[in-house]
Amino acid sequence: MAKRIVTLIPGDGVGPSLVDAALAVIEAAGADIEWDRQEAGADVMDKYGTPLPEMVLDNIRENRVAYKGPITTPVGSGFRSVNVALRKELDLYACVRPAFFIDGVKTPYRDIDLVVIRENMEDLYAGIEHMVTPDVAESVKVITRQGSERIVRFAFEYIRKNDRRKLTVVHKANIMKMTDGLFLDTARRLSEEYPDVEFEERIVDNMCMQLVQKPQLYDVMVMPNLYGDLLSDLTAGLIGGLGIAPSSNLGDGELAVFEPAHGSAPKYKGLDKVDPTAQILSGYLMLKHIGQADVADRVLAGVRKVIGEGKVVTYDIGGDAKTSEMARAIIGVIEEL
Repeated sequence: MAKRIVTLIPGDGVGPSLVDAALAVIEAAGADIEWDRQEAGADVMDKYGTPLPEMVLDNIRENRVAYKGPITTPVGSGFRSVNVALRKELDLYACVRPAFFIDGVKTPYRDIDLVVIRENMEDLYAGIEHMVTPDVAESVKVITRQGSERIVRFAFEYIRKNDRRKLTVVHKANIMKMTDGLFLDTARRLSEEYPDVEFEERIVDNMCMQLVQKPQLYDVMVMPNLYGDLLSDLTAGLIGGLGIAPSSNLGDGELAVFEPAHGSAPKYKGLDKVDPTAQILSGYLMLKHIGQADVADRVLAGVRKVIGEGKVVTYDIGGDAKTSEMARAIIGVIEEL
């Protein structure tokens, strides 16, 4: 059987070193993947005149799955964000951000197992804004029934496919009665098609408080774009920070891009210093997505044991190991499984 071809985008800043570490772990776990390496980000501006060359997008469309490191958006490039542009060009409308507790990470919370599902294409985060006068700026919040239905249906289907239990729709429909009201109404209507899934509603400000006070009550949450941007970072904070948090952006069919939730941290470029956990766990999500669940389980087991022991971890999770040293420790665990 032919190897699965996956687009690989190392990114820039700390991206290449994190990706190298993650690839070593993924390959040690027995992944059956052929990497199709592509270039994007600030480092390719002089070469291509854009941080996101069209050939990279075409490559992802062909391979259907991409694995990438963090990317810097060059100042003055015309892009608000390379990552946002990537999602829009590929219509990756669903951002899935799991947040699960890993023993050994310093956090006051335990037994966290949450998933934020964020609509990626609409809402205020779409950046439709203009100056009304020199002293007044206006931003347009667009919510469509079609966009709301596909993200909420995605969330319900995610719950069924992953043996989850409950969907919480997050909104501000008490104030934004038309836009968030449309999102909420769509979710209520679709919930009737999924009687096997527990369904509830939470206003976004109350949801923030609930997640801090009693996160164990929640499971999968679905929400419009801007709230998803905020709450996915909040849930990452519950488990120790963005260095622990994997992320995926998915479209129709198998089309998907997997990446860590954090940025490219250019000041740490080449220092072999940053925690590779989010990058490795994004690979874990990718492996599950392409049907290599056994390999994914070995990757996760290796990460859990190394962090749990706390002997060979990077500075940002309480140790003094290098990125590459932590990766080698994870590989050592995997080889013993």
